[in-house]
Amino acid sequence: MAPYQPGPAQAAAGERFAVLDPATGEAFDEAPDQRAQELDAAVRQAHEAWRSWRSDPAARAAALLASADAVEAAGPELAPLLTREQGKPLTESYAEIARTAARLRWFAAAAPEPRTIADDRAVHSEIRWRSLGPVAAIVPWNFPLQLASAKFAPALAAGNTVVLKPSPFTPLTTRLLGSVLSAALPEGVLTVLTGREPLGALLASHPGIRHVTFTGSVPTGRAVAAGAASGLARVTLELGGNDAAILLDDVDVERIADRLFWAAFRNCGQVCMAVKRVYAPVRLHDRVVEALAARAKAVVVGAGLDEGTELGPLNNAAQLARVERYTARALADGARAAAGGHRLDRPGWFHAPTVLTDVPPDSPVVTEEQFGPVLPVLPYGSVDEAVDAANATRFGLGGSVWGTDLDRAEAVAGRLECGTAWINHHAELSLAQPFAGVKESGVGVAGGPWGLYGNLSPFVVHRPLEDRP
Repeated sequence: MAPYQPGPAQAAAGERFAVLDPATGEAFDEAPDQRAQELDAAVRQAHEAWRSWRSDPAARAAALLASADAVEAAGPELAPLLTREQGKPLTESYAEIARTAARLRWFAAAAPEPRTIADDRAVHSEIRWRSLGPVAAIVPWNFPLQLASAKFAPALAAGNTVVLKPSPFTPLTTRLLGSVLSAALPEGVLTVLTGREPLGALLASHPGIRHVTFTGSVPTGRAVAAGAASGLARVTLELGGNDAAILLDDVDVERIADRLFWAAFRNCGQVCMAVKRVYAPVRLHDRVVEALAARAKAVVVGAGLDEGTELGPLNNAAQLARVERYTARALADGARAAAGGHRLDRPGWFHAPTVLTDVPPDSPVVTEEQFGPVLPVLPYGSVDEAVDAANATRFGLGGSVWGTDLDRAEAVAGRLECGTAWINHHAELSLAQPFAGVKESGVGVAGGPWGLYGNLSPFVVHRPLEDRP
């Protein structure tokens, strides 16, 4: 593959910042620290490209299909780089690339449907759909490619153009992705900008941006929404979660233990919709803790590029410090680590897979999103008590119920205050489904046709059924 060559709107400002390998804690490359001048040029270019991009749906679909092919072909270059800067095992990086290509193909086949308004007037009224213009996509570091495609694929399919800003912790793979896609997309349709703050704030508040889509923390989401409000741009915010898993008293603990463990610990727990709390009936609590702890002790932790690694490091030093702080607080308040409970004594940002029991229910590791390889298991006496505890959070992204009686489990799942509920599994999404949270977990809807229409504006045309004077 040819080395990345930035276009006019992507030229580096001269300054660069280091990109660190989470497995070592050391810098292994640099990325351009782009500023307001590059941002202005990128938005102008996106607006110019929008004029032709929005006008030819067939060409857009063909370009998205070509983009998917290009992403798959570039897998051997993208995957090791993604692992190097994010930390996840190489197999998971390949899975993320496959999901990125699949999403491009799904949206290549998606198209808005005109709709006739049926009423008693002598007028034919039809709802058509128009693209919005340049879209800002601001992406976090846990799934940099997958979450980027979740934003730009529907935006591009709808006829918009995109300015994409990855996290400064994971800029390199996204820049390479931009280079890969440049062979399939017209110039200016998708521009990747890398940089530290205030680049994200400037992008969110830029007057030329018509839609801001962001994934990240609640405080940053509020700041993004405030910035977008200055230009009355549309916002879609996915702000994380504190998903609960409720185990019913008929659950087969050993049968579900592996699924439950990986629903919590995949990507080192750095998944917005991972299981972050487990509620188990009192009589099964100790068996659940034992089963999860056994798996935590057996999992292979190491650098993502090492063969056999099942769990990599946390992505950055600040996130490791957060996980350490929450874990130490829980242990100081009386919790017990059935497995782990500490960072690993090795270079990089590794924390032992941790299962906590005897955790006070008001501990931050229960009430907040720890976003790491730490899982509290809490006992409950009645299902009502478990549902109340699961809902007693400011988050509402996802949740799950686990048991043998599927009808009963579904009835309990229907009581969860969240956007998605699973039964006997967790954190699995179809490309065709809506993805949204309630409470502080987000604003707007992504995924499936809802993601497409979220990037469109209705345009209504009224035509008389017969000529009138």
